[in-house]
Amino acid sequence: VQLQASGGGLVQAGDSLRLSCAASGSTFSDYAMGWFRRAPGKGRELVAAIDWSGDNTYYADSVKGRFAISRDNAKNTVYLQMNSLKPEDTAVWYCAAIRTKLLPRYHYDYWGQGTQVTVSS
Repeated sequence: VQLQASGGGLVQAGDSLRLSCAASGSTFSDYAMGWFRRAPGKGRELVAAIDWSGDNTYYADSVKGRFAISRDNAKNTVYLQMNSLKPEDTAVWYCAAIRTKLLPRYHYDYWGQGTQVTVSS
């Protein structure tokens, strides 16, 4: 599966952004999807994940209540709605996929190219 992330940008603290990740090349509903971020000087972190059906989700504690992951299997797209953005959300954001009916928190096989999110204070 090929992944194309979009929607990043430069915003102010408290603003919202919606990231999108379009998938192609395989049956999208076969895959669990995740959004990772890599902040400057830090390792890659799983922020949110969603299973193949959309019924089960995972959020890192740092984004619970602010972010929402969703998917549209008819459009082969996963979204990350990011509200109340903070400067510490500044990072390169990646979507990722793994072919499974589970909801993995660590290992993903396929990666998008990354989109920059910068939140100014």
